[in-house]
Amino acid sequence: MSRFLADENIPRRAVQALRNTGHDVLAIGEVAPGTPDEQVLAMARSESRILLTFDRDVGELIFAQRVPVPAGVLPLRPAPLQPNEAVDQLLGLLGRRELALDGHFTVVTRQGVRQRPLPKNA
Repeated sequence: MSRFLADENIPRRAVQALRNTGHDVLAIGEVAPGTPDEQVLAMARSESRILLTFDRDVGELIFAQRVPVPAGVLPLRPAPLQPNEAVDQLLGLLGRRELALDGHFTVVTRQGVRQRPLPKNA
């Protein structure tokens, strides 16, 4: 099972669904609400967790500003219309054995999934 750090914008229902399926999920909304994105990325990195988020600026921080990267990043786009949509997207993605989330920036949209390797930390 995977280790995730759910950003504050990830619905509680999605966090609980991941936990119910055996994943280790730490939720920013439960432990440190209001944490800036750079610190969220640092927390994910220090704890070897894949970051789950709806924030669009995370890619900018990683690829343009070269903020140290966590184990993986999983942005969901666009934000779901209903909380169950995020649950369905995440559980569907995790059921795909051919995808490696570690070391990747994995963008999940309604149309599909695209991956890009994360830059190597200096």
